[in-house]
Amino acid sequence: MPQAARGPHRSRSRVRPNKTSLSQRTDLRTGHAVWAGRRLAPLPVKDLRRDVRTDALVVGAGISGALVADALTEAGLSVLIADRRGPLQGSTSASTCLLQYELDVPLNRLAARIGRVDAERMWRRTRLAVDALRERTRHLGIRAGIENRDALELEGTVLDEAELRIEAEARRRAGFEVTFLSRHAVRERYGVRGRAAIVGYDNCLADPRRLAAGFLHAALGRGAHIYAPVEVSDLCWQATSVVVQTKAGPIIRARHVVLATGYELPRIVPTRGHKIVSTWAIATKPQRHEPWPGRVLIWEASDPYLYLRPGPGDRVICGGEDESFKDEEKRDALLPEKTIVLERKLKTLFPHLNTRAAYAWAGSFGVSTTGVPSIGPIPGYPRCYAVLGYGGNGIVFSMMAAQMLRGLIVGIGDPDTDLVSFTRQR
Repeated sequence: MPQAARGPHRSRSRVRPNKTSLSQRTDLRTGHAVWAGRRLAPLPVKDLRRDVRTDALVVGAGISGALVADALTEAGLSVLIADRRGPLQGSTSASTCLLQYELDVPLNRLAARIGRVDAERMWRRTRLAVDALRERTRHLGIRAGIENRDALELEGTVLDEAELRIEAEARRRAGFEVTFLSRHAVRERYGVRGRAAIVGYDNCLADPRRLAAGFLHAALGRGAHIYAPVEVSDLCWQATSVVVQTKAGPIIRARHVVLATGYELPRIVPTRGHKIVSTWAIATKPQRHEPWPGRVLIWEASDPYLYLRPGPGDRVICGGEDESFKDEEKRDALLPEKTIVLERKLKTLFPHLNTRAAYAWAGSFGVSTTGVPSIGPIPGYPRCYAVLGYGGNGIVFSMMAAQMLRGLIVGIGDPDTDLVSFTRQR
């Protein structure tokens, strides 16, 4: 018999059905996200009724799986996408979709942990991923409300005014065009009182569901197929393929397997340095006037942090208040309380806004100790890869993963995979 989910073994024998699941099942979100009201063009989904073969199996039909499937089908591979719920039914719909290159961990602090050279490389690669996502979306003609926006990072409990000034110089040294603003300048330019800030340029925002759906449609147009509901229960190995056992019985034989399961952690993937926390967000009623000058993205250098962005229909989306637990019932029970806190904090920043929440939602959210994702081959599992794009740059990290995994799978490589390797010391 092939060896199941413990390491490779060459055999031509059929695997026995395993009724457990390869990844944990989590209640990923609750409440009503602002994106849910917009109808999407239907995505064709198939039932898996028989054994199938493919070049690449992507497990997960959210934004990570969509971007990876797009990249691999463009490279000429046959691709199947499997999801235990169905496309866009996981965490993607709970995203607030701020697409920024600024990592959760400031450049100076990341340099102290992993070295200045690698920290600067990581920040630069994230910048490239933002650009690539914007360019790829435009190239494919995906209409996902993507808009360029500058980002205002306000001083907070993590970086005070003096530290923010030093951080701005570190970013300039690394090649980023940024501007440090004094408290007076921030008040004059953006109307925020008592906060110095760094301005970064040409980030963007989008609708996460439309973005993911657009990339899934692009992959489907090149011959990919989505199978759902399909739950992967085990992996085994043969000479040239990974044998993927599904809970219902049919087998998928793939030359390569990519686990893009988001915040439902596969049990074979190392999770050192990563954890699941809880997060909350609101979208206000439509504003009568421009919410703040320039409609920039705004976030605090604080822990817990607050972030806000313009939303659809002249609304303001505000989120944060993360807490270090993943108990779904506790998370959901806190939604009314967290909604009030977010409304109050938003009102403190911009007293003129109508901060009453029209939408409120909660979700599970992955974070890493360095703000850096884990992407690449799973140690001990040949031809198996995983995407742990954890942190506030999750969708941007998903784009990075699509680029890196395409390079690894087709054999051209990628110069930055060492930065996000599962074997890297964290």
